[in-house]
Amino acid sequence: MEVFACPKCQNDQVVKSGVINDRQRYLCKKCKYYFTVNKLGKKIDNYYVTKALQLYLEGISYREIERIIGVSHVTVSNWVKEFKVKKPSHTDYHPTYKIYNHAELVEFLKDKSHLSGAGMIITELGDKFMLIKWERFKD
Repeated sequence: MEVFACPKCQNDQVVKSGVINDRQRYLCKKCKYYFTVNKLGKKIDNYYVTKALQLYLEGISYREIERIIGVSHVTVSNWVKEFKVKKPSHTDYHPTYKIYNHAELVEFLKDKSHLSGAGMIITELGDKFMLIKWERFKD
């Protein structure tokens, strides 16, 4: 059972007193004040917000970020708007990415041929690592 305190007098002797606009209404037995309690929304860890914005800046689409991180593409779009993130225009390339566990990443990096002629970023995703790669422009 959840215990609420009256927002007016901080007394914890409250009882349910109907429903208004699909929200439970409460009555404080001490001061007779009626109030409702805001629903607590689902909070996403800031780690995932940061990772989503990093991936967005690297050119990964909202839907791809949704598949990688498991957060709705609409939520990612809202974060981009909220934090006023501007993605640089990279119309000449589309980055490729692959997700590795630690052992796979170490094995991949042993082969030095992957390291020349391309830009790469490795970022942590929980217990995995994501390698984002794109070919450098040739003049």
